[in-house]
Amino acid sequence: MRKFTGLLVLVLLLVYALAGCSKEPTPEDRFAEYIALWKQQKFAKMYDYLSNDAKEKITKEEFTNRYQKIYEDLQITDLKIDFKRPKKDKKTDQEQARYSFNAKMNSIAGTIQFTQKAQLQKEERDDKKNWYVDWNTEYIFPKLQEGDTIGLSTISPKRGEILDRNGSGLAANGQVYEVGVVAGKLEASEIDPLASLLKMTPEQINKALSASWVKPGLFVPLKKVSMEDKDRVAQLVALGPVQTRKVDARIYPYNEAAAQLVGYVGAITADELAKRKDKGYTSQDVIGKRGLEQVLDEELKGESGVKIIIKKKGDDADVVLAEKPVADGKDVKLTIDADLQEVIYGELSAEIGGADAANSAGGAPAGTAAAMNPVNGETLALVSSPSFDPNQASLGFSADEWKALQEDARQPLTTRFTQGYAPGSVMKPITAAVGLTSGAVNPEEPVAILGPKWQKDKSWGGYFVTRVHVGTDPVNLEKALVFSDNIYFAQAALKIGKDAFTDGLKKFGFEEKFDFTSTIGTLGSEIALADSGYGQGQIQMSIVHLLATYTPFVNNGNMIKPILLDTEQRTQVLKETLVSSEQAGLIAADLRKVVADAGGTAHRAEMADYPLAGKTGTAEIKQKQGETGTENGWFIAYNTNVPSLMIAMMVEDVQGRGGSQVPVEKVINIYKKLR
Repeated sequence: MRKFTGLLVLVLLLVYALAGCSKEPTPEDRFAEYIALWKQQKFAKMYDYLSNDAKEKITKEEFTNRYQKIYEDLQITDLKIDFKRPKKDKKTDQEQARYSFNAKMNSIAGTIQFTQKAQLQKEERDDKKNWYVDWNTEYIFPKLQEGDTIGLSTISPKRGEILDRNGSGLAANGQVYEVGVVAGKLEASEIDPLASLLKMTPEQINKALSASWVKPGLFVPLKKVSMEDKDRVAQLVALGPVQTRKVDARIYPYNEAAAQLVGYVGAITADELAKRKDKGYTSQDVIGKRGLEQVLDEELKGESGVKIIIKKKGDDADVVLAEKPVADGKDVKLTIDADLQEVIYGELSAEIGGADAANSAGGAPAGTAAAMNPVNGETLALVSSPSFDPNQASLGFSADEWKALQEDARQPLTTRFTQGYAPGSVMKPITAAVGLTSGAVNPEEPVAILGPKWQKDKSWGGYFVTRVHVGTDPVNLEKALVFSDNIYFAQAALKIGKDAFTDGLKKFGFEEKFDFTSTIGTLGSEIALADSGYGQGQIQMSIVHLLATYTPFVNNGNMIKPILLDTEQRTQVLKETLVSSEQAGLIAADLRKVVADAGGTAHRAEMADYPLAGKTGTAEIKQKQGETGTENGWFIAYNTNVPSLMIAMMVEDVQGRGGSQVPVEKVINIYKKLR
């Protein structure tokens, strides 16, 4: 009896198990599976859930491709689809089921949200019954019916302008000429002269004219030309089939003078787009390529207005599915004075003489200059020479023009005001400040220095520190600065010592990651330490950092942070009490004597009723002592009565052309023009 009972239990369990295995899927479970695939955008698998009637209307390839294209074109993300399950299962003998679902997603034009009803149908396939979705086009979006299409319309934002302190446009929105020809009117004999004027090849012109959309009588644009290029425009218009029309474009009113600072814009490349794919950029955008146009691109760019439209097949009005209004880019105002920028560039890039002029272009120098208000930190000018035409860069250099820029030995594409250079003697006031604060330098103590060269002892071998001004009197700090005595500052650096000297320079901002970094290098020997004391060795300074290091001498020992954006706070103390107020005043007085003293290295800069303080420097660029190298000339100066403008300049290759007196002459010319 027990055996029979146990057997009965097993049979019953088996029956229940088989019944459970044969239980048909519910329509809500099948729809939930379909939605799960939809959320993952697995469109090919979604097709397998479609009813036979739906599959007759669209193939698997069409279904998959259509969904993928729409979701990619509209940049669909964060897809959420929900439906309410019924409280009780539907009767298993029904043939159809309907469920309401909510869909929400993000798109290129903002949020798309809708409610729709889904119908499922029970069908038998391979001797098994299951539920299938009776799909139609309105599952993609409501009101999207057979034959309708999805369209995108965009409105480009107005790019924000880059303005100087007075509101003048450094990078502005203006107009240029778009030059083209009327298709079918260009004679073969006219192609070569047109190509020459447009700096194109005949092949490029023929390719444009043979584009698939071109028909006789249509205007075919070829190239954009600056409205300032009047002679070339006149020659182009003189060719019969050539026409011009004004189009919006980015323009740079200060041309080469501000090119390195502002940069330019150009069409986005595939690589650039790939890096910015998640930031709202499209293949139609222009982006900043250099300078502030590049650094501030996201702020300047703005956001395109986008509208997603269902274009109806018949006469019905189109349906707006989602819309995002255009947001113009923001203007950026700088502390830069554009007129001062232009004056400094004009003077820096002006030709200089000298029998050994090494530069091309008739002796026009390469170099950099910067200006700031040393009291409140406003950066007033950032100049690099030689430069390039940002207007032409934005419109597009020809291959030959771009090659010439890249191969130019004077490196017009280098932004010199961000680079580090050996500072030479403009370093000496900094060494003096470090020596005074450490107690290693007594400003009144006379140091006996005889002759034009010096070495600590015989361990230096054949290496000597040399000086230009040779006197018999002992040298104190004042004379060392006025006459720019290398030996005095070499000895001072040795007295300070490697560790204290390094620490002192770091307090002045060396080795810190500012926007314009300066470095100390390796002080691995006494010779390297001595050379660094007068700005040689491996010391490297950017011109903006040089300006910052001189601000303690007009701010009672505090270093002021240079700022560039008008929104930044003025008079930010970057380093507090680098020297005492008394020590700052002492060095400032000596810098005034560098100009005022008849024997001072910058006496040429002395002007009546306009007292300048400053320091000259000549940095030798060579591998070892005794070799012939090149020289860079430096000068930094400010008005002691009204210290609101400090100018620093470095000119390359000044040997045989006047040395540091080259930048002295140029800086004094700038001050004269501004008076």
